[in-house]
Amino acid sequence: MPNRSLVAVLFGTFTLRFSTGLTGGLLLYYLADLPKHGGSEVGSFAFGLIIATYYVAELVLSPIFGILSDRLGAHRLMQWGPVFGFAAVIATALTTDLWLLGGTRLAEGAAAGASIPSILGYIALATSRDEGLRGRTVARFEAATLAGLGIGLVVAGPAWEVLARWAFIGNAGIYAISFAIYRWGVAELPLPPKDFEPVPVHSGELHPRRFDLARYRRVMSSPAVWLLAPTWIALNAVVGSWTTQSVFQLVREPSARFEDQLLMGGFSPTQVSLGLGVALLLFFAGLIFWGGRFKRFRRTTIIAFGDLGGLLMIGAIFGLNHSQGWPLPVVGLVVLAMGAGLFVLAGATPAALGLLADITETHPEDRGAVMGLYSVFLAVGQISGNLVSGGAAEWLGIDGLLAASLGLLIVALLPVRALRASEHLVGAAAPHDTQELIRDALGHPDGTEASLGPPAR
Repeated sequence: MPNRSLVAVLFGTFTLRFSTGLTGGLLLYYLADLPKHGGSEVGSFAFGLIIATYYVAELVLSPIFGILSDRLGAHRLMQWGPVFGFAAVIATALTTDLWLLGGTRLAEGAAAGASIPSILGYIALATSRDEGLRGRTVARFEAATLAGLGIGLVVAGPAWEVLARWAFIGNAGIYAISFAIYRWGVAELPLPPKDFEPVPVHSGELHPRRFDLARYRRVMSSPAVWLLAPTWIALNAVVGSWTTQSVFQLVREPSARFEDQLLMGGFSPTQVSLGLGVALLLFFAGLIFWGGRFKRFRRTTIIAFGDLGGLLMIGAIFGLNHSQGWPLPVVGLVVLAMGAGLFVLAGATPAALGLLADITETHPEDRGAVMGLYSVFLAVGQISGNLVSGGAAEWLGIDGLLAASLGLLIVALLPVRALRASEHLVGAAAPHDTQELIRDALGHPDGTEASLGPPAR
């Protein structure tokens, strides 16, 4: 990365998402064992509801915090998230009540809702009009996000077996590290001068110096947003269901109803962590590979490739789930196909995020509000994915998860053609004096490594 502040933002994103993934993983095992701790039995659908409360908070609060980020500054707002997360994990360790546990998920969702829009607004401004830098940065943001969530999930298994509920308390210290990174490692970027008039969203003028929900409605009315939304929501639903519901099914007591399904229950948290670790490495490699291809491939091309990779992965998992008695070489080929599909699927997320960052060029003073849509799309996808996959898993086990994912991937692919027709980088570059201020704030006043000029086409 070309500057200190972006490195700090990405490292802070990793630690913040690590805490989120660790809490989510610990909660999976906590809910599966809740009767042993004095709580009640938790079914698949009830589990989905509890998990979904996190994303409800992120969905509701992200637009508000995004607008506040434009008003108060991205640097200030990104520090609020770790405070919410710190309180949430302490409370989680102290209760077995399902309603209270749902409340702690709301608080942790507020942590993401406060930090992520401001982080992405910061990235969008710092990479304005530099397509190569934007591609690398959003890919590394996705990598930091997925690596943090994934490593948190991987660590959760051994942490639960060793520390049980005390692991939640230890996680509070990671949130404190995130706060320190945002507080002292990131420099605030300057807003454009007041006499700089950005391109309007439609006919309304944009003035971000006050809290105004009408401005957010104008952002949401952009045709580009509505074209991107269904694809990204569906992709997030697929990824979300396989990082939560699948893990819950793997560690539950095996059910006689699904004895013909190899992946239904009976795995230990450590075994699940090993599998997640391998999947994480493949996904991470895919993020880096496709994030470096923004100049070669259009965003929508990468999204289409990713969707097809997801279809390959789903087919391979179905085969693995019914591979009892298969020859070992055949099972090995199925596993390789599953890994290849996951590697290609990984490219869809940075490509979609790059499209959203492109939309900010239309209204540069509303970057926090626009990039807050990342959390909105993520939350809607995760909520719908967990609820749909939870019901499907209750009905058909892992096969139900696969059927739900197949439907979601088809939904993700349908709008890509229309999105491709409207794909372009809109708006104008920031004025020269603003570019110089940004370069100074990022620690490269000569701009040689982080060019903010117009991208090559």
